[in-house]
Formats: sequence, structure tokens, C-alpha cells
Amino acid sequence: MRPRVMRQVELLEKVLAYDPSADEDLLNRAYVFSMKAHGAQKRASGDPYFSHPVEVAGILAGMKLDATAIATGLLHDTLEDTVATPEEIQKNFGADVLRLVDGVTKLSRIELQSDRTRQAENFRKLLLAMSNDIRVLLVKLADRLHNMRTLHFIKDPDKRRRIAKETMEIYVPLADRIGMQDLREELEDLAFAELNGDARASIIARLDQLRNESGSLVDRIVDKLKRTLAEQGVDAWVSGREKRPYSIWQKMQRKNIAFEQLSDIMAFRIVMADIAACYHALGVVHQTWPSVPGRFKDYLSTPKQNGYRSLHTTVIGPENKRIEIQIRTNEMHTIADLGVAAHWQYKQNGGSHAPAPEAEARQYRWLRELLEILDQASDPEEFLEHTKLNMFQDQVFCFSPKGDLIALPRDATVVDFAYAVHSDVGDTAVGAKVNGRVVPLRTVLRNGDQVEILRSKVTAPNPTWLNFVKSGRAKSCINRFIRQQQRGQYHELGKAILTKAFKEHDSSATEKVLEPVVKVLKLRNADDVFVGVGEGNFTARQVINIVFPGQKEDEADKAPPLPRPHRQPTDHSKAGSGIPIRGLIPGMAMHFAGCCHPLPGDRIVGIVTTGKGVTIHTIDCETLEQFAEQPERWLDLAWDPPSDAEKTHGHVGRVNLLINNEPGALSAVTTIIAKHKGNITNLKITNRTTDFFEMFVDIEVRDVKHLTNIIAALRATSVISSVERARG
Repeated sequence: MRPRVMRQVELLEKVLAYDPSADEDLLNRAYVFSMKAHGAQKRASGDPYFSHPVEVAGILAGMKLDATAIATGLLHDTLEDTVATPEEIQKNFGADVLRLVDGVTKLSRIELQSDRTRQAENFRKLLLAMSNDIRVLLVKLADRLHNMRTLHFIKDPDKRRRIAKETMEIYVPLADRIGMQDLREELEDLAFAELNGDARASIIARLDQLRNESGSLVDRIVDKLKRTLAEQGVDAWVSGREKRPYSIWQKMQRKNIAFEQLSDIMAFRIVMADIAACYHALGVVHQTWPSVPGRFKDYLSTPKQNGYRSLHTTVIGPENKRIEIQIRTNEMHTIADLGVAAHWQYKQNGGSHAPAPEAEARQYRWLRELLEILDQASDPEEFLEHTKLNMFQDQVFCFSPKGDLIALPRDATVVDFAYAVHSDVGDTAVGAKVNGRVVPLRTVLRNGDQVEILRSKVTAPNPTWLNFVKSGRAKSCINRFIRQQQRGQYHELGKAILTKAFKEHDSSATEKVLEPVVKVLKLRNADDVFVGVGEGNFTARQVINIVFPGQKEDEADKAPPLPRPHRQPTDHSKAGSGIPIRGLIPGMAMHFAGCCHPLPGDRIVGIVTTGKGVTIHTIDCETLEQFAEQPERWLDLAWDPPSDAEKTHGHVGRVNLLINNEPGALSAVTTIIAKHKGNITNLKITNRTTDFFEMFVDIEVRDVKHLTNIIAALRATSVISSVERARG
């Protein structure tokens, strides 16, 4: 038997029950318009398509949203799936409803994009729409919730799985971020049923078995909690429930334990009149039953980023059962279930419970941060990766000198904190004080740290920061700087190449001369031509042929041969290698740093020195700290994969050795190096004692893998006490 579609009068009564002043005429017109627009359309279940927008409107009414949001729920698919036009929506329902409907409308599919890229692009546009009105997100979440409730009607298993995975990756964390706990848990459970149905069925069977064995255990514990609190004069509302299957499965996976080993599959809530009563109730609970160490969390004094507030504790409670207890006020209980929808409701009603401006700013700060990442990301997939980073990682809470609370991902550093404060603060950071002590920028922060950022107007982001930052926002800002810096380098290189090429034709590469090139190659301006040539996307000869289309081939040949901008052969006289490096400007002198001895396979950067060219360092070289405040001197470099002919010895790696002072020890060292096809170019004893020799050895090798193999062989030798690659 198919579910009955909610009638017009039923929806109206549901809305008027919590908002007697709701615009009845707007809701009635939206209901009728949507029903006529969708007409005879059917869903995968065989139900009339109109049943979907009505159910979405019903979910929104359950959130107690205003009539405009409910009307949006009724109309949210009309622009894409029917012949209705934006002009009709605006004429019949006003600009506000049209704006919300347009924000929720499913986006046009881009044929040539992958599913992942399309997903990222949709998410990107959804967030743009959300930035103007949070109700867009609430309607979208309600839409996704009803689609998940009817997911089983879709016949294609791959499509079901894709929708479930998208729900888990995007909509679940969004619901969590705006504090909608009940909706998040239902979305999780519905997606879990599709992605891992066998595991969910197994957990449900275990819960049924536990219920049969223990009887009404939840009811008995609730009763005991009520009586214990009442005996201490505490008036409280107490409820209890089993945790949802997905929550139980998550804990089993996280702790790597079986269902039988779980001891807190039940959760209980104690709702009090005010905050003081919450702490009183907590005292009674801890006084009556032993608490589990490390399981107490105070989200009253330090709320979660989504506005969630509550006291959490775990005790060995009635009947010797380990139980989780949440203690909160009635208002906090409503907000925990409805999240931002509750804030919206309070705000619309103008009641005393409306969030304070600073609380509301904290509530939506994550939205603004995601939008900043959106502006700085180079493509949708990079944006999705960064926002996933923001959403899924556990958080650490730190304070500014003024006492402002900053939430960051676990293992976040001082640089992450700086970018969380403001992108300008991150861009100009040179150091920091954590709890009053000066620390390096890569210092990992802990809960409760007070952080003061030290700044300089003449500094800029350091590319090496990407090695240790954790937040999506920090990564995005640093990548933006690197892209801008690289564009400037490619521009100068391309301009130099074209200037020389045009000189051969008694012309110059002016903006006017390059106009036909811009048009043919579909670029924005002449600067893009210079960058394109510098980056190697097209050649100077191609540019010349466009500007002078009638020239003969032998005239075109007069254009100077162009070096590949991504490749720069190493100077054999200085480095002894034929392996090219990407990112060097052609013709620029270069040499390898003697402080870190970079080898093919190492991550490398270049430091430009006037009159000396580029010095190549490994990315973790301590010498680089001297150039932290001179970002204009940095080049982002990488090794090009060598051909078989280029795989020759000629790179010097340095190792520190500590060997036993006994006959044959040095011979063993040289034999092992020779056996593994290494060539010793230098050896120096730096320290000598009765028992040990300490020395460094320079070894000619192919690449870092070759050196690593030699080090491993040396470590396996009994006469060698220790061996490490030298970094200084």
C-alpha cells in the first residue's frame, strides 16, 4: 500500500499549529501551483511526483520554519522538472520565494565532467546560494532526506550507492555543522543501510536480542535516574534511547571491538530549567554513580562550533550498566535537535531566546570560511577536498589574546590559527606566542592554548607551510599565493621569449600586436599570451604564425628555438647530473646546496641569489629558515622523471656514520658501499674515541632510493652502530 499524499488542509494545519500568523494564502497557492505544474509526473516508486515536494514541505514544517520556506519546499523542483518559469514564480509568489527556489533548484548537468567533479561543482554552487539565506540549505536538506527515505525504489544499485555516498560525504557533515542532530542521524542511518546493509542488519539483530534478554532496560534506567534526582530535590525531565545502528557501527570500527564489547549503546538525556540546575544534576549523578575517566565534556562553557551546548558524562549507572548521559536546558535540547532551524525560529519570532549577535556570528562563521575557500580554490575538486578536510577532522579549541574562541582541525598549527583569524593575518605571519612563549610557526596547538600571532608587513606565505598546515582554509590561501607567484614568473619568461622572437621579425610583442593571438587562442588578454608561452602551453612560433600568417616556412624558422620552460638540464660542471628539473627559468645558472645534498626523488625548492642563479635545497633543509621572510626568492621546483640514459651516478649524498673502533670496520663500510654500486667521493672522521669513530661519507648515487638502499645495508652491518643521512 502506497503512502497517502498529505492534503492541503493538513499541511496548513501543521504550520498554523506553531505559527498562527503564517501566510495561508501563500501556502495554498504554492500547493496548487506545484500540483498542477508536476501534473502526471511519476517518481521511481510509482507515486505521483507531487508527493515529493509535499513531503519536503512537511519536513520543513516539522522544523517549524516560516511560510516562505514551506512554499519554497513545495516549489523547489518546478523550475527544473516542469515548464514553470522564473517569471511565473516571481509573479505568483514574489522575489523572496523565487530567490530561494532558484537557490535550491537542481543544477544543470555538465556532460563532460566526471561524477566527482559534478558533485564538487554542485556543492560549490549550493554554498554560494546558502551564503544569502540559510533557508536554502534547510530546504535542500529536507529534499535530500525525503529522497533518501525513498532511495530503495531506485532500481540501479550503482546510482543508489552514489547517492548514499554523496549524502554521507556532503549532506551529513552539513547537517552536523548547523547542529541538526536528528536529521543528521537519520541521513547517516539511511545512507548506512545502502552502503553497508549487512552490517546494519547485524547490529539491529543484536539490539533486538539484547532487548529480549534485558527487557525494558532503558525504561528501568530512566525511572532510576528520575527517582535519584527527585530524592535530591532536582526536578528534571529524563529520557533514554538506544543509539542508532550507524553510531554503534562507527564506535565498533573506531575502537576495533565487537558488538559484545560495547558498554555504552544507550544514551540518556536530562533536561533542566537552567544552566545552574544542569551543573546541580551533574553533581547528583557523579555523587551517586562512579564516572568513567576521560568521558566528561563541558559544552556549556565551550559550545561546539555549530552552537551545540550540553554536559556529557559517562557513568557506571543503574544495574551496573555503563551509560552515557547528556544534561542540558530545554532550549538547548530544542537547538540540539533542530540546530539552525531553531535559531531561525527564535529569530523570526523575536523572542528572548534569539541568539546574541556574537553567538550568531560564531554559528555561521564556518559558512563564510567555506566561501573564502571557494573563492581561492582553482577548481571544484580542490574545493571539495578542502571542505571535506574542514568538515571531517576532529577539532581543537584555542583562544586569541582577547579571549575569542577559534576552532581548528586536530593537529592544527600556528599557521592554521593565523588563517582562521583572517587571511591577511596568515599571509603576514612570521611567528607566534603560545601561552606567552615564542614558538615556531609549525608548532602544533592543543586545546586551551592562547595564541598571539606576530606579523610583518614585508613577509608573504612560505610554500613550505603546505607541509604542515591542516586546515582547508590555510592550504587554499597558500596555494593561491603560489599560483600568483608562479604566474608572475611565467609571465616574465614568456615576455622575454616573445620579445626575442618578434625582434627577428622587426616587430615587438605589444598588446595591439597580440590581439589576433588573444582572439584565436580564446584568451583574456595579452598577459595570458605571455603566461601561456612561459608555461609551455603554446610556442613562440605558434604566436608568430598567427600574427604573420603569410610568412614562408623558412622565415618561420628564423624564430629562435624555444627551450622547454618546464625543463632545465642540470649544470654538469657543478652538479654532475643530466636529470632535468621542472620550474627553472631557462638559461638560469643553478647548483645544488652543500648543506642538504638534494637527490632525485627528494622534494626540492630553489632559492634565487643575484649573480649566482638558483641554489637547489631539499624541502626540509634547515637553511631555508633564513629565507622565510623573502618569498620572492623562492622557486617551486620538482625533478622530471629521468630516461634510462639519464639514470647515471653523479649526485652526491652525504651520510653520518658511527662505527666501532675495531680492525676491519672501515673496510666493511667501503665494501658495502661498493657492493651496492655507490662511489665514495669524500670521507672525513669528525670524532674519535676509544670505542667509536664518527665520520661523514660523501657517496655518488643515482637518486634518493639508491642512497636509501645503501643506508639500509650499512645499518644491517654489526660493526656499524648508527648511520643517518646528513642534513648539514
